[in-house]
Amino acid sequence: MTSVRPKLKPETPKTVTAWNTATGNVVWLRADETWTEDASELGVFTGEAADAALEKAKTQEGAITDPYFMEVTVDGKVAGRESLRESIRANGPTVPYGVIIR
Repeated sequence: MTSVRPKLKPETPKTVTAWNTATGNVVWLRADETWTEDASELGVFTGEAADAALEKAKTQEGAITDPYFMEVTVDGKVAGRESLRESIRANGPTVPYGVIIR
């Protein structure tokens, strides 16, 4: 399963993100191409290395779901036009757990 997302230029720093199929948690691909739930450990990719990382992630569907590129800065911070959405994915819900909204 893949969603349509903005096309990023080859030179744009990016990471690969997905969901852990077993837990539903957001995961990011590290530079060593293993998965982490800690956004501070995400790998930053550009060019052909980015394309190769995404293709490898797509072969792991089943363990992870819907891998895609997410724009980041060269030091791994969320960036780009979807930064609010991706910041929420990286940092968790905007409403604390246990709060009842009526």
